[in-house]
Amino acid sequence: MDTEIELKFLLSDNEVPLIPGLITQFAKTVVNQPAKNLQNAYFDTPSRELRALDIGLRTRCCDDECEQTIKLAGEVVGGLHQRPEYNLPLDSGRPNLLAFDMGIWPHGMQVDVINENLFPIFSTNFIRRTWLIETEQGSKIEVVLDKGEIVAQGQVEAISELEIELVEGQRSDLFLLADHLINVSGMRLGLYSKAARGYRLADDTPLKPNKFIGFVPLQHGTTQEQAFIATINYGIQFVQKHEQCYFDKPSLKTLKRVIDGITLIRHSFRLFNAIVDKSSTEHLRSELKWLLSELEWVENAIHLKTYTSKRHAYYKKISNAPELAQVIDDLKDVQPTPTDIEDLFHCARYNRLILSLTRWLLDKGWRQNWDQTALNAAQMPLSDVARELFDRDWEELHQLLPEGKVLSKGDYLHLRARLENTLLNGNCLGELYDKEARQEFRTPWIDIVYGIYELDTLSYLMQLCQGQESQSLADIQVWLEKKADFLVGAMEQSRSVSFKSFPYWR
Repeated sequence: MDTEIELKFLLSDNEVPLIPGLITQFAKTVVNQPAKNLQNAYFDTPSRELRALDIGLRTRCCDDECEQTIKLAGEVVGGLHQRPEYNLPLDSGRPNLLAFDMGIWPHGMQVDVINENLFPIFSTNFIRRTWLIETEQGSKIEVVLDKGEIVAQGQVEAISELEIELVEGQRSDLFLLADHLINVSGMRLGLYSKAARGYRLADDTPLKPNKFIGFVPLQHGTTQEQAFIATINYGIQFVQKHEQCYFDKPSLKTLKRVIDGITLIRHSFRLFNAIVDKSSTEHLRSELKWLLSELEWVENAIHLKTYTSKRHAYYKKISNAPELAQVIDDLKDVQPTPTDIEDLFHCARYNRLILSLTRWLLDKGWRQNWDQTALNAAQMPLSDVARELFDRDWEELHQLLPEGKVLSKGDYLHLRARLENTLLNGNCLGELYDKEARQEFRTPWIDIVYGIYELDTLSYLMQLCQGQESQSLADIQVWLEKKADFLVGAMEQSRSVSFKSFPYWR
């Protein structure tokens, strides 16, 4: 068995000729291996039983020699892929699971039945160029450049990837090489394997953005440190997924999901501050802040798109006020273009941030300044930490939103950040609890936060109307004020309901 430890990059045709020179600049020695034409077929059952177990089964032929490969469920930490891999020679075009050691399979897997029902799902065909390099520190790294295509159900998707895999030596050298490579404009880290892309193509299930940030997957019995690792990893992959979704189909809502992932990572530093010393995250926080600043226009852009949607209640009013429509058009004209955003995701600083987060996670960088207090906190059961945190949040919400007090539009706008942080605590730790009880409790609070987003929209539109001598704009302002008052009334009702709900964590 081999365990792959590799980083994957996606690159364009413009970057391909630069690769040999970049490798030579970095390495102490370079062995350039002959290019190979690799013909690959991926197999599964009609019900995708291997896919459900996160097992990949592939046959590969090159120069009349064939092998079959099993890749078992592994781990993706940030941008680093680690998967157990088994290879055997193959005499025919059909794989045979029974040829592998029976000890490798997950418990309960019906190997015989699956083996009988295997058939080819998709193929990947590409030219592979390989370099084996030795670093100054003595590590050996394999650099692989693949150019070709995935073919499934008559559909074709291009392959243009660079993979660097640690063969022997220090993992830090792998990251040094990665940092060297991303100085090339146009190269970015890739999250998804050829197999994952092939399955999506074969099953016509394109990658789609999430509607919400979701909940960090956690196991009962998890310690506080294990939960922190899970949260950071979830955040990194959430960002990378929606980066790819944006390349597939540019959308403001997809960019908002990228922002959500970045915000979750930043939030986790504060949430787990008992084990994460502030000094260990100083550089990461600075870079996350930079990335958020690059995307801070997105929320206003979503507002502007909302105003000009024919399906929205504001559309008719705005279309009857040409002065306001012109202001909105002018603002939309200065927004970054999809090409600008793709350049951001390709830039070295962005990819270096993802690499830094990945390496910090693998090296457990938060431990560098640990004392006994932090060590004890890291080993605490997460259920104890979560209960105490949620109780504290619940008490603070009662103080911020006392039941007898009538809140204004300004009160709600002022509370936005605090309510968002409270809900994010639930996104990080809420998986420990019953789903239905959690959802019932959170729904009114989510309604309130969405109400605050809507108030922000109304307030922004009022600002655009101000300072212009126009009766139509004055009329719209009055109309917007009424809309805001109506919205606050609905939020007050949600607040009344929310305080009657039983806390799901108790």
